Amino acid sequence: MALNIKMYGALCAVLLPLLLVQRSDAAAVISIDLGSEWMKIGIVSPGVPMEIVLNKESKRKTPAVVAFRDNVRTFGEDAVTVGVRFPKNSYKYLLDLLGKPYDHPMVQTYREKYPYYEIVSSPRGTPEFVHDEKTRFSPEELVAQLFAKAKDFAEISHGQPITECVITVPGFFNQAERRALKEAAALAGLNVLQLINDYTAIAINYGIFRRKEINETAWHALFFDMGAASTKAALVEYKTVKIKERGYVETVPQLQVLGVGFDRTLGGHEMTLRLREHLIKAWQKNGGGDVRASPRAMEKLLREAERLKVVLSANTEHYAQIESLLDDKDFKQLVTRAEFEELCADLWPRVSGVVQRAVSAAGGAGAGAKLILAGGAARAPAVHAALKEAVGHEPARSINADEAATMGAVYRAASQATGYKVAPLNVRDAVLLPIQVTFTRNVDGNDKLIKRTLFGPMNPYPQKKVITFNKHTDDFSFNVNYAELDHIPSNELVYIGSPNLTQVVLTGVGAALAKHTGENIEHKGIKAHFVMDDSGILNLVNVEFVAEKTVTEDDDKDSTFSKIGSTISKLFSSDSETPEKAEEKPEEKPQEAEKNDTAKANETTTEKQNATETEKPKPKIVVLKQPITTDQEILTLQPLSPDQFKASKAKINELNAIDRKRVERETALNNLEAFVVDAQMKMDMEEFAECGTQEQIDEIRKLCSETSDWLYEDGYEAATELFEEKLAQLKEKTNPIFYKNWEHRERPDAVAAMKNMLNSSQEFLKMAKNFTKESNAEKDIFTDVEIGVLEKKITETEAWLTKSVAEQEALKKNEDIKLTVDSIREKMANLDREVKYLLNKMKIWRPKKPIKKEENKTEETVGEEKEKVETQEETPEQNEANVEAEPEAVESGDATTTTEPPLQLGDGQDEHSEL
Repeated sequence: MALNIKMYGALCAVLLPLLLVQRSDAAAVISIDLGSEWMKIGIVSPGVPMEIVLNKESKRKTPAVVAFRDNVRTFGEDAVTVGVRFPKNSYKYLLDLLGKPYDHPMVQTYREKYPYYEIVSSPRGTPEFVHDEKTRFSPEELVAQLFAKAKDFAEISHGQPITECVITVPGFFNQAERRALKEAAALAGLNVLQLINDYTAIAINYGIFRRKEINETAWHALFFDMGAASTKAALVEYKTVKIKERGYVETVPQLQVLGVGFDRTLGGHEMTLRLREHLIKAWQKNGGGDVRASPRAMEKLLREAERLKVVLSANTEHYAQIESLLDDKDFKQLVTRAEFEELCADLWPRVSGVVQRAVSAAGGAGAGAKLILAGGAARAPAVHAALKEAVGHEPARSINADEAATMGAVYRAASQATGYKVAPLNVRDAVLLPIQVTFTRNVDGNDKLIKRTLFGPMNPYPQKKVITFNKHTDDFSFNVNYAELDHIPSNELVYIGSPNLTQVVLTGVGAALAKHTGENIEHKGIKAHFVMDDSGILNLVNVEFVAEKTVTEDDDKDSTFSKIGSTISKLFSSDSETPEKAEEKPEEKPQEAEKNDTAKANETTTEKQNATETEKPKPKIVVLKQPITTDQEILTLQPLSPDQFKASKAKINELNAIDRKRVERETALNNLEAFVVDAQMKMDMEEFAECGTQEQIDEIRKLCSETSDWLYEDGYEAATELFEEKLAQLKEKTNPIFYKNWEHRERPDAVAAMKNMLNSSQEFLKMAKNFTKESNAEKDIFTDVEIGVLEKKITETEAWLTKSVAEQEALKKNEDIKLTVDSIREKMANLDREVKYLLNKMKIWRPKKPIKKEENKTEETVGEEKEKVETQEETPEQNEANVEAEPEAVESGDATTTTEPPLQLGDGQDEHSEL
């Protein structure tokens, strides 16, 4: 059963806070699920659980489209509307171009699908849209604008600045494509915490709601994600593992991607294009004109084909209808689901092929795993049938197909950001495109090409690896390339691009070897340290020369440089490495660690015994390390240079400034229009008209009429400053009347409140007079002076109120205000200050200690005094004083002695907290 979006949102609202602990100083972070057609944003911020950000139309997803028309930039639905009339000015399906050279097959296919775009090659060799004579846009710049709009939506929705994010990325993206996506985010002013593969984000979302089901027995799930442009399948394993990241061994649930299959060009958009082609042929068959020559007509057909595809998922037939498609002619055509499925007959076998490749890549693991659907295009009945045949059971719809990746990514964002603590879920992704290091070595006078695999297919990451070159005695170079791609279908290989990634030139090798030469020095080779980070991007961390020097305790005189080099090197490398092989230091199991510690202890004991027996200096091995200078040259798509990045950033900032000014102008115009209408309405209302003279009312009406006429004639072209100036003129004339109306409206409530305070103060005064020395010697809380001051204040305030109300009622409503609300508040504050002074004194008052009894008192007298004391303790006034004082003492005691949390206090908690 499909999961309803509202039910899914309610489930997230209940469960996600249980998985997340936030600090008050945590900053909001977002996830951006950027697809070919849609963009979805997730957010987590202090006090708010993980949720989807709504756009300005209050929708949960936004079309990934940016458009320009008449110097106005629009996004989402507005941009789609612009694209129907002006297709050339509306840019979409940008992921197909990101991080690709101009001659890439997908770029050429893009040009064929959308011939109305003018796309040229940039100086970097990437595709570039020619917008007008002065403006061009690269895919990175357009994607950056989408990211900036996502950031804007989140900031407006939650009122917090956003600087960090996690972005979903198609798992098949190569190194250049991933770098380009991070560059686009940087142009948008976002720091990318991680690029997460979309199927991994879906698997996280699935796993966090099933944490209780994850145990030491592994179980598997097969995720199928069919989007607009591509299809992915991933076989994922869930189980608990023991890790030692915080200095101690702990058992945590783990998600590990075992196998992945993908098809870059299989998606819902391909089905839409085929439906459009079917509609074009039907139009031409009915005698229509050359619709292909009209970009606007082609865009109308594309939108109608998209709508028709969605409807046919639930209906067996439906009419395609377009008003005024071409030359004022309408178009109407009945299309059946059978016709649609026949148009895409060659696509359905490719659906099952993706699943089969994912299972095959996992090496047979996860047999019988439940298939779980994600992605909008997976709703097509033919896709559903093909999957059922491939796996032998009914596919499950137990996740939200649209938002699973977004919510999984925002969970990852919370775990990566500072200030949040989430329930642990160890994530291990898998390398799709294996990477190797190639170099030449002289063998018998001939240069021989050597290949060493760095990351093989489905190797887990993030991970560090080291490769050692131990046969080179002088400067040399090596290349980092994609390794054999036999597991990738041949039709997909053309989309990967050049297999060559980088060339690394090492200098200073010979000098390092010569510097560390001697009988007691053994060379361990040149070690290159690589890391595949969380984003799936390969980085060369450093290259260093390593040697071991054997010395005795008497002659241990290592150079300062060697010691420093050894210390720095520990940050990047492991101690045990095999020459010319990519190495990985596995996590040491606790049991093995204990055995190793025992073995080392035994070795140490034996060495000490031998040393004692021989009485010779103990030899010591010192590791010598020296950094090697590296020069890396990227052989694929070149990243943005600093100057290019600066120029692109300036272009985007200029567009943002234009938008900001436009919004400010529109806001000023709307404010002026609204104020004119509001002022005109109020001047016709008696309650406002009586607060001004007839001359004032006539002047305001005239000014409103003139401003209104000006707005509808020439005003819409005016500058922002002029709108603000006219609004200020109107406010200057109307504010006195609006102020008087407000005073007359609020004064009765203020006077009533003051009278209530006077009554309460008088009652308190009566009670206070009973607690003076003259009235009660045992309870002399207040002095006569204090009582007199309060009594005088009450009398003066009461007299002032009576006089001021009478004076105000004698005035007309359009005359200057005599009794203002602020003056009433001021008098109330003064009276309240006097009352509170006495109340506080009463709270802290304690009865005096009784005087010691004289020894010559008779027993009868003592009994009478005892009875008197008891009688005093039972008086209501004394009880009230004690009740006021006692909680404070209890609260003071709790602050120093209690160990229970505040939420577990007894029924007296509210009483204490009031004090």
